[in-house]
Amino acid sequence: MYHLSRTLYRDISHWLPAGSRQSHERVLKACESTIERLVTDPHYFAHPAKSLFHEIRFLFPMAAQAQVWRTVETYVGTVAEELRRDPDLSHDLTGTKPTCQATTRRGQPCQRDPLPGSRYCPSHQHLAETENLDDLVERDELVVLAA
Repeated sequence: MYHLSRTLYRDISHWLPAGSRQSHERVLKACESTIERLVTDPHYFAHPAKSLFHEIRFLFPMAAQAQVWRTVETYVGTVAEELRRDPDLSHDLTGTKPTCQATTRRGQPCQRDPLPGSRYCPSHQHLAETENLDDLVERDELVVLAA
């Protein structure tokens, strides 16, 4: 996971002013925390590229901010798209075992293994179906006809 954030950092750090070690450290930490959050919690991180850019943009000269934005948007967008395409990739990057994303009736996280290609176990698979409908509604691809 850190190889992704380090690559992003290397590509934008050459626009930082020379001799500003603290700026380099802040940019590196911001890149690492953004990629880590994107990998571990992608469903609740609405605009990761925008968040990262707003966190680091004041460290760059005004003339370089457009290039920094394009680089950040490209890298973070690519990682986010890959995670959307392959949900198990986040577990490969973090080295964790996937678990069901639902909660039990007692409010505890479900400990069962999810079905392949799903975020939910067999008992909570019905949540995946409603999640797909919510995604379609958000993208205006689902048309509901009222009687």
